[in-house]
Amino acid sequence: MKKIQTLGVHHITLTGADRQSSIDFWEGVLGMPFIFDQPNLDNDDEGHLYFDPGDGRLITIFTNENRKPVHDRTPTDPGCVHHLAFEVDHAMFDQVLERLEERGIPNSGVKDRGFMHSIYFKDPLGLLIELACYNFIPPRGSSHAEVMLEAHKLRVARGAKAIEREHLADAAVMIVERSQRSLSEDRGAKNPYK
Repeated sequence: MKKIQTLGVHHITLTGADRQSSIDFWEGVLGMPFIFDQPNLDNDDEGHLYFDPGDGRLITIFTNENRKPVHDRTPTDPGCVHHLAFEVDHAMFDQVLERLEERGIPNSGVKDRGFMHSIYFKDPLGLLIELACYNFIPPRGSSHAEVMLEAHKLRVARGAKAIEREHLADAAVMIVERSQRSLSEDRGAKNPYK
């Protein structure tokens, strides 16, 4: 038996309401360019809208002009989507609360997750959306996932409940020392000011 190796998220498809409310939210609130529009090839009563969330991947929405927006929370039963998280940079993250407030969109306020900060709010259909901003930059040639893996190992070894900024910083040092060569034989911390 062999694994089926994935290479990343290809797209996520959501059931939307009408076409215009979908465009107004995904492009008009979240800034995702509306890049492709065609019928749902499996259901002639639906449209299929495509948006770029910022990384060239796709968020797609099935629309139907007879469906109306629902303002309750989408189901969180086992097997259901709890929330979708989208990355924003620090400059944008600092503006999110004000920009949500301008539209009267209730939100969670800023949540400090140690390795990132998050703000949660619901889309017009009740789907929980998270806007997340990492508290670290991965070393060149590395990824957020690689830093998180190393930080997790440090967290567990040190008996911490959650990943803290010290774990992230130490993980970055480990990754740089492992991936970038040096002429020095001893790369340990030094104090040249003594």
